[in-house]
Amino acid sequence: MQPPLNKHGVFHMKKRMVIMLIIMGLLFGGIFGFQIFKAKMIKNYLSHNKAPVITVSTIKAQTLPWQPRLSSVGTLRAVQGVDVTTEVAGLVRSLHFKSGDDVAEAAVLMQLNADNEVAALHAAEAAAALAEITLKRDKAQLKARAVSQATVDNDEADLKSKQAQVEQQKALVEKKSISAPFAGKLGITLVNPGQYLNAGDKVVSLQSLNPIYIDFTLPQQYVSRIQLDQVVTLHADAFPNTRFTGKVAAIDPKIDPATRNVQIEALIENPKAELLPGMFANVDLETGQVESKLTVPQTAISFNPYGATLYLVEETPTKEGKTQLTAKQAFVNTGESRGDQVEILSGLKEGDTVITSGQLKLKNGSAVAINNEIVPSNDVNPKPVDE
Repeated sequence: MQPPLNKHGVFHMKKRMVIMLIIMGLLFGGIFGFQIFKAKMIKNYLSHNKAPVITVSTIKAQTLPWQPRLSSVGTLRAVQGVDVTTEVAGLVRSLHFKSGDDVAEAAVLMQLNADNEVAALHAAEAAAALAEITLKRDKAQLKARAVSQATVDNDEADLKSKQAQVEQQKALVEKKSISAPFAGKLGITLVNPGQYLNAGDKVVSLQSLNPIYIDFTLPQQYVSRIQLDQVVTLHADAFPNTRFTGKVAAIDPKIDPATRNVQIEALIENPKAELLPGMFANVDLETGQVESKLTVPQTAISFNPYGATLYLVEETPTKEGKTQLTAKQAFVNTGESRGDQVEILSGLKEGDTVITSGQLKLKNGSAVAINNEIVPSNDVNPKPVDE
């Protein structure tokens, strides 16, 4: 057991307790005092420092002509295109073209060895000539009643048979000469003189390139808007600065049950033969009359899960009695987009000043300054620019 404390010990204990409480009070008081001082300094800083002015570019919302269009992706196809082949087997004697040549219709492309066929043709012609002489002689003898009518009839039948053999042999000789079935551009050939070809072997590709077809599809809900001779505009990645035009040539009379799309065939002018069969291209089909639509550049729109928004520039009064340009966020409903432009259905009126760049730093009420020295593109048909 500890001995009981005397009066002197109790006094020292109370003294230490008072000192500890004083120290704790000073510590917590200092902390709370610092927090109050910090809050006061922050408030003083914010009251004397305004938010920085953000530089933006703007444009006036305006109503522009708007051609209704339907867009799709299609595949180019030659109006006439074949792989030229041989109908009969034979040894290649000579080639009369080079890869990539432009050829006229019926131009001779290749000659196969036809020596045996020509010889057989001469034999058939000789037999036909003999049959003709025999017929003439027997007709003369018939008048003298030296032969019967049956003999003359057999001679006539024999002559027709020999003449048919001549024609058959001529056709076989002609098949040894391969000609272009239509005018067009030749592809690359791997055939060489002296090479033996079987019937049906490919000689060279032949494509007619001007005009050229493009096949594309559109959803069935647009069938009522599609008609023959509607204008089609086409642009391919291979020629980004060139737009090709044509017209709808045919509309498939049935809907594909797998995709519920209708197939459309358009005829495109291709005077420089730049478009090639097999290429893909973007297609715009013009439908209906030109309308007036309220549009803004696509860069002005921010698409979010809760809707599309943009920022407008407004003049607001300041405490000094002046006016300050500020940003105001607005919700809009968008329609079709085309090139750099997007159609605004509601939430905006013509003449409103719309911010087109610099929105990332903005919020409602942000002070802004307008600088339109460099502005985003606002073109219906934008074209790449070479740097």
